[in-house]
Amino acid sequence: MIKKQSSNSITEAITERRKALYIRKGYISLLIRIALIAAVGYILFTQVFLITQARGNDMFPAIKDGDLIIAFRLQKELVKDDIVVYEVGDVTRLGRIVALENDEVLLDDSGVFRLNGTPQSGEIVFQTFPKDGYDYPLQVPEGRLFLLGDHRNQTKDSRDHGPVSFEDLKGKVITILRRRGL
Repeated sequence: MIKKQSSNSITEAITERRKALYIRKGYISLLIRIALIAAVGYILFTQVFLITQARGNDMFPAIKDGDLIIAFRLQKELVKDDIVVYEVGDVTRLGRIVALENDEVLLDDSGVFRLNGTPQSGEIVFQTFPKDGYDYPLQVPEGRLFLLGDHRNQTKDSRDHGPVSFEDLKGKVITILRRRGL
């Protein structure tokens, strides 16, 4: 009888150790999966996508103060009317591409924006007046874009700091999540 009890206790001890080993392996596997998901998330949201919040009403009415912006960082082909996130100095801004490299921008006191001699209006309700510092017509240099905010009377854009270099672009806006009292 003593032999039966000791063999049962040995079997139980082995079973308990196996359970503990399986539990430990399960936790290690879970930690590895969590680390892998965190690494993939980090790469996605630092190298592929950009998530930022709109500050101010530079792009009003298209983008309002506080809206959450998701931008794609790997966009290679940009076209007129794309909205982009860019950096000037240490300030991150939003702007609409209104002229590509080698385009001619003409702003005058009438408030009409002309691109390559053709008046541009689109859906922008605000007039586009020149600001001090640049002479128009302005030829957009190679490797640069001319960006304007939609709320032309209150924004800082290429009329203030000149055409923006491709290196200063942070991403092309692909999604706008509206803030609803948050």
